[in-house]
Amino acid sequence: MTAPTGPGPAYPVEPESGDDDSRFTNGLLFDVAKVIESHGYPRLSSGRDLLELRISLYRFLYTNKDVL
Repeated sequence: MTAPTGPGPAYPVEPESGDDDSRFTNGLLFDVAKVIESHGYPRLSSGRDLLELRISLYRFLYTNKDVL
């Protein structure tokens, strides 16, 4: 079996400054929610839905997958 070729993954990234990243905003969260809804998924209707999406998005953007 041969190793895959091409560029490595672009994510996770480092936050802009330590543990803080000005790009990770409620606006980003709501934009992602709108895209999900536009693809036919149910509207996020509770605070719990938004919290779970926020956690998942944070993990995708910043968490080292090799550690998991």
